[in-house]
Amino acid sequence: MAHGGVVPWRAPRPTTRERDVIAHIDLGLDEQAHPGINGLARYRPETAGPLLDLADALLHAPHPTLTPGERELIAAYVSGLNDCTFCCASHSAFAAAQLPAGMPLVEQVRRDPDAAPVGAKMRALLRIAGAVRRSGREVTAELVKEARAEGATDLEIHDTVLIAAAFCMYNRYVDGLGTVAPADPAGYTRAAAHIVAHGYGAR
Repeated sequence: MAHGGVVPWRAPRPTTRERDVIAHIDLGLDEQAHPGINGLARYRPETAGPLLDLADALLHAPHPTLTPGERELIAAYVSGLNDCTFCCASHSAFAAAQLPAGMPLVEQVRRDPDAAPVGAKMRALLRIAGAVRRSGREVTAELVKEARAEGATDLEIHDTVLIAAAFCMYNRYVDGLGTVAPADPAGYTRAAAHIVAHGYGAR
């Protein structure tokens, strides 16, 4: 496993323009080789550990009812709503790698979860996630009631709210420090294979 539980990222040779793109602070590393949260984790391993452990618990660790793909789908959806290019692209790839319908389903959910071919329970959980993204106070008793009516458990509702809240933080962390988000989808696909096999928290 890479240092700090971070995904090894094999970036293509950067163009002159890409080499000029740097984060708001000096991370002391090649940001094209360590984009997004990967570079931040190496810059500040003391905070990277808890952040990656939280991601592992939320998205990769065993769950009684929600698959890793479903949980990654929630993360990708929230990241897309927040316009966080790196997190949306990476977690879309991670979700696609773990869902039978793959990337077409992820893209449909990101465009319009109400029209996407997901179950009624997942649709209700995505509505809760979208509400969290706007404001925690927008998670109404009615949204929770609707999710329960579609079969959502209290644990699923809890974890949906926490995934959505956590990804608002991760998205703002990555974008607030101006990190690099590679345009080449191949890097996200390679990272997905690593995440599926190893998760986020191993160090």
